[in-house]
Amino acid sequence: MSASFSWEAFEKIPVVGILRNMPPQHLHHLAAVFLDAGLSTLEITMNSAGATETISSLVKTFGDRLNIGAGTVCTLQDLDQALDAGAQFIVTPVLKKSIIKACVKKKVPVFPGAYTPTEIYKAWELGASMVKVFPAGQLGSSYIKEVLAPLDHIKLLPTGGIDQHNFTEFLGAGASGLGMGSHLVPRLMVEKEQWDELRAHLDVFVDKFQRFRQKPV
Repeated sequence: MSASFSWEAFEKIPVVGILRNMPPQHLHHLAAVFLDAGLSTLEITMNSAGATETISSLVKTFGDRLNIGAGTVCTLQDLDQALDAGAQFIVTPVLKKSIIKACVKKKVPVFPGAYTPTEIYKAWELGASMVKVFPAGQLGSSYIKEVLAPLDHIKLLPTGGIDQHNFTEFLGAGASGLGMGSHLVPRLMVEKEQWDELRAHLDVFVDKFQRFRQKPV
């Protein structure tokens, strides 16, 4: 991988691991386990304590092997701080034209949040790399399939309420990627430094993903 966002690495297992208010002192060990399990993309939310310092530190150590990005980017000030810290991609919870346009201009992948077909189309039209469908849990995978029927050229990244039991349903419905938080990286395992347990947990997810990908279409 290069120091910038690697689509090749992401697409091997197209999952964004979302870290919100995880203990900063454990994040390097977490990232190492995440990488060893075969995953590639971590999002540090900007409303986490010490977010910019965490992003900067992770990029310096793992930026050539992991995609390290900033999430919950809601203002241009957030964006500037995230990019100054070295964030390799940007995620927003809402459709914010100014942030999308700024990322497009800087050639930084941006995954803005949207909910309705109109918002999704608008985000893509503005230049979104993928559109984060949020919150996706209550909508279910059928919503993704229905939206993509007329808008099949748009890459969707459903986020929220997705876990190891239903993530293949969203991929099967046509999602180009997934955003997953504590269902992918359980907070308790990190707080207790249960790295072997975390690795086993991630291995189950990766194995299920690989079996899904190998199924005939």
